[in-house]
Formats: sequence, C-alpha cells, structure tokens
Amino acid sequence: MNPPLPDLTDRTDIIRLVDTFYERIRKDEKLGPIFNDIAKVNWATHLPKMYDFWDTVLFRSGTFRGDPLGVHARLVPWADMGRASFEHWLVLFRQTVADLFEGTNATVIVRSAEDMANVIYSKINNVPDPRFDPANLTPEQKARYATYRGT
Repeated sequence: MNPPLPDLTDRTDIIRLVDTFYERIRKDEKLGPIFNDIAKVNWATHLPKMYDFWDTVLFRSGTFRGDPLGVHARLVPWADMGRASFEHWLVLFRQTVADLFEGTNATVIVRSAEDMANVIYSKINNVPDPRFDPANLTPEQKARYATYRGT
C-alpha cells in the first residue's frame, strides 16, 4: 500500500501542481496545440501568473492580477473553446491533483477549477447555465460563494 499523499499546504505545493499540470497540457494531443500554437503561451510569464491565480484561489494570497475571461474569450475565433475542451482540461486537472495530493485543499482546488471552467465556458460561449442562477445553487455552492463574497 502506498503512503497517503499530502494535501496542498502552501505556495510550494501550488507551484508543484501548476508545473506538473501544464507540463501535461503542453504534451496533450488536444490541448497542447491550443496553448502552444494558437495562444502561443509564453510559459516563463504564464506559469508565475498561474501560481498567483491558484495561490489566491486556495490560500487567498491576493497576488493574482489578470483577466482569465478575456484571455479565453480572445481564443474563440481560432480555437475549439467548446464544452469538450473544457471537460478535457478538467480531466487533466483532476488527474494531476489526484496524482500529487489528497485532502481538504485538494478537494477545494478541484471544485474551484470545476466552477471556473463552467463559468468561463458559459461566458465566452454565451451559454446560459441554470447552475449560475443563485436560486439553483446547492448548499455547498452557497457556502463557498459566501466565502468568496466575504473577502
């Protein structure tokens, strides 16, 4: 039996997760071309931005500055930004987290990624989603949303 995996506890864990995840993205048959050829991501600047993003999401560091919605929206004319692409991104993200971490923060970061992917997908594709109607939120989503609004 393998020893239990650690939970995410600090920025060092965020860096490990982000580096591992985006290494998988770069090599991925479906998403690699979007990041490498269409978006022409400058990894030297993108990765630190993602460290800040996830550090802010998970640990409320407040270090992230950016416009994720705008960045993704600009790719719509040139890349497949449909549901299947976002679902594939989530599969890779979930798998990366599961390979490296387990625990409360690992669960939170996956749920946050799912929420983010759903919002970005819906917004850039002008898809109304009943899950974003506050009346349709689960108690867990309402509690999570309340913590976001409180900061």
